[in-house]
Amino acid sequence: MDDIDPVEQALHAARALVLADLAARDVAAAQVVSMVEDAVTHRRWWVEQWPEGVEYVAGLVAQDVQDALLEAYGRWPLCPVCSSGDPHALDVEPELGPDPHWVCGKQGVVVARVGGLT
Repeated sequence: MDDIDPVEQALHAARALVLADLAARDVAAAQVVSMVEDAVTHRRWWVEQWPEGVEYVAGLVAQDVQDALLEAYGRWPLCPVCSSGDPHALDVEPELGPDPHWVCGKQGVVVARVGGLT
């Protein structure tokens, strides 16, 4: 049996994690899934140029989808920690690193791993 390409494995994992978060927050409509596919396609090229960045792909795809959603629909995912003030989106931290998490930037609280929103 052929070994699975680590780049493709990372891209498939990133897609699955981001889709899980979108589904958890009820925003996995067809247009949004297309945004995920676009982000994965873009990051495939990126990681082919910089193979050492393969462990950063999940966080980058999450950020790409978050940016695309902001332009098309608004902030996502909304912070569940802050109950007062203007609604704001969670941030992906680290911005460029392994093991990405959704974090409330205002409170400095880790909400969930990317792929672990409820």
